[in-house]
Amino acid sequence: MSFLDGMSLEDLKGKLITDKAALKKIYRAKKSEFQFKSVDHSLVSDYVQQGWEEYTTPLKTKTKLRKRKTHDRQFEDDVWCQLYDLGYTCLSYDRTFALPYGKDPADTKQIDIVAANEESVLLVECKSSIKSKRPKSYKEEFDALVRRMGGFRKSLDEIFHRGVRFKFIFATRNLRVDSQSEDIKRLVKNNVFHYNDNTYAYVDSLLKKYKNAAFYQWNGLLFRGDSISRSPIEVPAVEGKMGNRVYYMFSLEPNLLLRMGFILHRTEANESEMPTYQRLLVPSRLKGITKFIDGGGYFPNSIIINFNQRRSKLKFEADSRGEDTRSRVGYLKIPNAYAIAYIIDGQHRLYGYANSLRKESNTIPVVAFKDLDPSEQLKIFMDINENQKSVSATLRLTLEEDLYWSADRADSRIKALRSSIVRCLSTEQGPLYRRIQIGEDAALLSSKPFSDALRKSDLLPHAKGNKFQMPASKCGLYDTANHENDHEMRRCRASAVAFINKCYELVEDRYPMIFEREKYLILSNRGSFAFISLIGSVNRFLSERGEVSPLSSPDARFKALETYLTALCDGITKMSEEDENRLLQMRGSEVETKWLREFQNLVHIKFADYCPEELKDWLERQDDALQDEGRRLGTDIESLIKREVISKLKNLYGDNWDLEIGEIKSQCEQRASDEIQRNYKEGLGRKEIPWTDMFFIKDYKTIIEKHWNKRPEGAENFSTMEEVFAIDAGIGKFNSKGEKLKWMSVFNSHRNLWAHQGTREKRLNREEVTFLRNVHSVLVSRLE
Repeated sequence: MSFLDGMSLEDLKGKLITDKAALKKIYRAKKSEFQFKSVDHSLVSDYVQQGWEEYTTPLKTKTKLRKRKTHDRQFEDDVWCQLYDLGYTCLSYDRTFALPYGKDPADTKQIDIVAANEESVLLVECKSSIKSKRPKSYKEEFDALVRRMGGFRKSLDEIFHRGVRFKFIFATRNLRVDSQSEDIKRLVKNNVFHYNDNTYAYVDSLLKKYKNAAFYQWNGLLFRGDSISRSPIEVPAVEGKMGNRVYYMFSLEPNLLLRMGFILHRTEANESEMPTYQRLLVPSRLKGITKFIDGGGYFPNSIIINFNQRRSKLKFEADSRGEDTRSRVGYLKIPNAYAIAYIIDGQHRLYGYANSLRKESNTIPVVAFKDLDPSEQLKIFMDINENQKSVSATLRLTLEEDLYWSADRADSRIKALRSSIVRCLSTEQGPLYRRIQIGEDAALLSSKPFSDALRKSDLLPHAKGNKFQMPASKCGLYDTANHENDHEMRRCRASAVAFINKCYELVEDRYPMIFEREKYLILSNRGSFAFISLIGSVNRFLSERGEVSPLSSPDARFKALETYLTALCDGITKMSEEDENRLLQMRGSEVETKWLREFQNLVHIKFADYCPEELKDWLERQDDALQDEGRRLGTDIESLIKREVISKLKNLYGDNWDLEIGEIKSQCEQRASDEIQRNYKEGLGRKEIPWTDMFFIKDYKTIIEKHWNKRPEGAENFSTMEEVFAIDAGIGKFNSKGEKLKWMSVFNSHRNLWAHQGTREKRLNREEVTFLRNVHSVLVSRLE
């Protein structure tokens, strides 16, 4: 007995489009951000009041209008276009498709998108929001959906054909639905696919890189582990052992491997399949490989795969084993199912066949492992790609979690913990959801500033080898006293992610004008480093005061820091346009640190007791009066050194004094000549420069060392170089000649800070000015 009556069946079929020309026309309309309409001239004003606008020259009797699509319609159209690009040739054209799930005429469910091809039918429900937010509970809706699945199956059997494969897709945009929530777990258990922002971005990347070949990976996402056919694929194979691992060598048609293969791209869409490690392929390379294959070319090296036997079991039937080998020849029976073989190496070669005329006639060599441990699988990939550029710096950074989580060395485990925290900040449903680049995913923020901030701040312990460095390790979120490494790393990760998310939520909820401004002071790469580092700095400050500890809960820790973060955000909102532009226009390798100091200072202005040593040092270097004093002292010291060194050389050697330092004189003359030439080229005219103005501090030091104890004959009152320039500046031992002149090396390093007036980046702090003050005092007292 039919589930649908004839009229309903024909009506439903009539809402599906299969004509290629019609589909292409609908695709163009859905691809646009606007709706279009042509109306009589007399109706234009009414439509304008409804939000429509004129956009081109009016026709004779009609005016063309357009209106930007609402976010929900735009999302539906975007998903529809993706499915069209993936090769679905039968699609619903509007929102009026109501699918029966019961015999009562009222038992129908409106389906946003229906898409079908020769292999399957997709039913898509779309939910969206203009801005990122946490949605209300969908429990009632999901419960109803589960109850209706049997009825949907009966309807689809009649609309398409009996036993058609179908998948219900719950698609969301800008809705932070927790993938670990009970609702989503129930959907997955009932074979419903959650298509979120990560999935949309991933499929979009696949289409750009793989074109229509993306369909194979898409099918793997949807139907992972589902049988394509009940009959297994049977191939002749050789079974061997490598270490304690069994592997198989065989040849297989590419079209079969494309269906059963799955590439573990390092994207948030594949998070459940950790570890993921592959980069997306290069489109130009893929096209070239296809052309090479169709021209009769071939690749002798094997595709390397790993069969996941959680989903399907391999069966090897051996014929015989040679007397001189442990290898066996036989037949390997492979389940014919989607996405059961992870492609470890060779994705370009395999996908080069996707659009090839030879994908069913050629065979390719395969080396297949089974049930490789994830870390082993990753190690094979890293070993193969170790000396290639194919593994990007970002991908390597995100792989550290999988590479080092169980390492013996503490410093390696902390590296893995950093990587894991950054991944969770982007993939879990917090304010940074999908904003941080993870692996191959494009995103607003790079993962490196987050990793750098976690590495340099004290939120996580510092370690060298297998030892944690104290006392900094006691100020963070990690309990170094807990030697159950895996347990403590997981606890610390959960605590750090929850805590950091709360800090960002404060900005998101209370200061949207800061948070929603991309590439500004918080949501930017430089801002990310500064904000996370500030959180670490304040956390250390409060830890030293005993207000928080490594075992403080995320809520308690956030409550302790809340007023300090509020002070930062208040300071940013009150920042003058001049100061704002100064920060945003900063360039150079030290910009991140400069932003951190500015952030720390905004907190210090409100809370004077918060003044870490690095901020105190920075504030002193911003003190113009201190810089003026240091510059005056430094200039005077250098003048005293020059005057006294030349005077003593003249006393020692008379008119031949300059010949006594001939090599240094030659270098000074060359510097003077170069300076004269440079001034001339810059339009400053010719101005002679005495060579005696071109001494370096190191030149004075060399001269002093060479003439350390020399004095003219009979000149008992002559002060030697040692008597004038041996100065105990309190920087170490004071015995040898080198130790007595060590102050000159320190002075020379300080000279680089005060010699360039107006350079705010290289300035003196109070301790350095005190050093100059002491040296100046000694020299003046000795030369009076």
